[in-house]
Amino acid sequence: MTNDTTKPADERPNGQGTENNGEERSILARVSKWLKKPGKPGEEEGPSGGQGSSPTAPASGPTDPAQASGSTSRPEGEPSSPAGSKPRRRKRPPRRRSKSPRPEGQKVEPGGEEGQPAPAPREAEKRKTAGPARPPRQRQPRARKDAEPGKEAAMPSEGRVPAKGDTALKLLINTDEPEECRLVLLEGGRVESFYVETVSQAQTKGNIYKGRVTAVEANLQAAFVDYGTEKNGFLPFGDIHPEYYATEVAADTHWKDLPIQSVLSKGQEVLVEVVKEATGNKGATLTTYLSLPGRYLVLMPGSDSAGISRKIESEEERNKLREMIESVSIPEGIGYIVRTASQEITKTALAQDVRYLLNLWNEIKKRGQIEKAPALLHKEQNIVSRFLRDHFTSEIAEILVDAEEALAQVNNFLELLPAAQRKSTVAKLHKGTQPLFHQYHVEKQIEQIYQPTVPLPSGGSIVINPTEALVAIDVNSGRTGKDKSFEDAIFLANMEAAEELSRQLRLRDLGGLIVVDFIDMRDSKHIREVEKKVRDCMKRDKAKVDFSKISKFGLMQISRQKMAAPVSVGSYHLCPHCQGRGMLRSVETQALVHIRHIQTGVTRKEIKRVVCHLPMEVAQYILNKKRQDLIELEQEHQVEISILPDPAMPPTESKIDFLKE
Repeated sequence: MTNDTTKPADERPNGQGTENNGEERSILARVSKWLKKPGKPGEEEGPSGGQGSSPTAPASGPTDPAQASGSTSRPEGEPSSPAGSKPRRRKRPPRRRSKSPRPEGQKVEPGGEEGQPAPAPREAEKRKTAGPARPPRQRQPRARKDAEPGKEAAMPSEGRVPAKGDTALKLLINTDEPEECRLVLLEGGRVESFYVETVSQAQTKGNIYKGRVTAVEANLQAAFVDYGTEKNGFLPFGDIHPEYYATEVAADTHWKDLPIQSVLSKGQEVLVEVVKEATGNKGATLTTYLSLPGRYLVLMPGSDSAGISRKIESEEERNKLREMIESVSIPEGIGYIVRTASQEITKTALAQDVRYLLNLWNEIKKRGQIEKAPALLHKEQNIVSRFLRDHFTSEIAEILVDAEEALAQVNNFLELLPAAQRKSTVAKLHKGTQPLFHQYHVEKQIEQIYQPTVPLPSGGSIVINPTEALVAIDVNSGRTGKDKSFEDAIFLANMEAAEELSRQLRLRDLGGLIVVDFIDMRDSKHIREVEKKVRDCMKRDKAKVDFSKISKFGLMQISRQKMAAPVSVGSYHLCPHCQGRGMLRSVETQALVHIRHIQTGVTRKEIKRVVCHLPMEVAQYILNKKRQDLIELEQEHQVEISILPDPAMPPTESKIDFLKE
């Protein structure tokens, strides 16, 4: 007995047909019965569909009658089927998926002729009769090696992994309108940073002026300086350089030990820089310690300090930068700080930056000697140049601009960068039919910045209420607790709020004292996790931030440096009706207020007539609901009261005249 007992009859040599003895037939019967059982996962078959079978013979060999009728050949030893009946296929081994390569578009049956595809109905019939059905295996949506052409395109796309470009940083610059310039930094389609500059609210921070001292306040230990704007700037004593002192003092004398009126006089001229924008009724905060920021260096004239950014943690990199800065000649009396962007730069790039800043300082000094106070000596760069200088990183893969002028500005900046920092950043001009921000779904996200309520992914929300002194943030669970335990729902809402509030503080540029009211948590482990989440998310913030632990009342205090005026300052004005309260009196309440005012006025002597100009709804309410009260007042005080509705009058205004004639 040989290993070819499982071969179809048409593949046997001549003389070995169905005339084999009974022993060989019984063995084949047992083998066929064994092959009927479901195979184990992972078992593979050969190219011809049977275990241990050899390749099929050419079509020129002997042909079985079953093959001529369109059916596949049967193994040797099986009894022939009766005429006109369906061939018995139960003895055939179940077809197993093969990993061996086959010609596309062909599925060869065991024992069939080479290249002859098997009909689909027979395939289904064979699987039904081959024994108990095997449970379907869950497979990933990927193309099979033996799949037919075109099958791969029909695969479902739910399991696709997002491309790397989906999470890359994109910078969008919208400058097509002269009244407003907006910049948005996107990460995975989500707004991470937003900057806006309008004509009515142009930035003055970083500008250098020649000003004149208008007042010296001993109680405040500060001076007020006229630098050419409507409101005078505020100059604290601690920000006055000793070179402006009217009298000489010892080198080791601290400014706190000196009275400001003895070293500074009214009418004195000083060079000042704006360090904090004017907000509300407060003027800008000034300093005489000037700083000139570049891409890799901040030059500080009149200072002797020198340092490297703390965010550069590698000691090897810090030593390399020290050697590079020592090789560049910086005059005495000028300090510097090496910025974070100076990592992986060349000595040539650092020297060019230093040379540019020194030339800029020399020009400022010359203009300061010529111009009369108050005068603007140096204006900070526009918003596009400032962002690229202070915030550009090699992680930004694409910069999209909708104006030719801004694109040229971006390209000029990229050309000056070292190759290690520029890498694969590409600047493009937006040419789509839709506006740039609409195409990337940014407008709705920007509108959300001005709303007090911010939704969270799981159904909760945070409510942000900024005041003049502090910012209050309240966390609400909302629908977060659906299908979750109480403690897990609270923890999830607080974790999402911790991530979102850090993003909102950056977007809205909210500073000062920030109090966050988290939902009370019982598990101390959850409390520590939320605190850690806040700290980790705030690491991306360039402002100086300090935290406290979550108290037993669920409160967390955050102190954040205010980088600029809030984004709403240049885009929104105070409501003239509610005056910032966000609420208006009801019609009934306003009517009662006006009636009380009339009652008070008619009690005065010699009042003969009262003329009231009121908003439409308030006047109608008084005439319809309070007419009897007006008649009683007229009879009691012998006056005439006229209520005149004014449709054009705002709902919070009124005009009541008490006439003596």
